[in-house]
Parts: sequence; C-alpha cells; structure tokens
Amino acid sequence: MTTTILEITGMHCTSCKKLIEDVCKEVSGVHACTVDVQAGKATVEHDASLDLAALKREISSLGSYSVTERV
Repeated sequence: MTTTILEITGMHCTSCKKLIEDVCKEVSGVHACTVDVQAGKATVEHDASLDLAALKREISSLGSYSVTERV
C-alpha cells in the first residue's frame, strides 16, 4: 500500500471534507482518504496501480478545488 498527500485549495468547510473523502473512496484502488481542511491536504492510502491523474480530476470536478501532489 502507498500513501500520497495531495494539496487541495478551495476547501472551506466540513462539507468539502466529506465530499472529497466520499469521492476518493469511490475511485478504484483507494483504500482510505482523510481530508484536513485547515491544512489544505488529503492523505490517500492506495494501491500502487492507482491512476493518480484520474483521482485529481475527480476531486477537481467536484467544484472549485485545485489539486496537486505534495512531494
């Protein structure tokens, strides 16, 4: 299992947190997702086969969120 941290801008409330966590869990290969609104990040635990670009697109499509991978 791999852990990836995503920087997400545009989040402002617990509804944003729930929405992003729910959509992440629906993406094939994702086992868990924890969003920290205050820190502006999501910690995603996933298989190595996860299509990270597809996950970023899914999150971005939810609204005015900008997603980048933290290196």
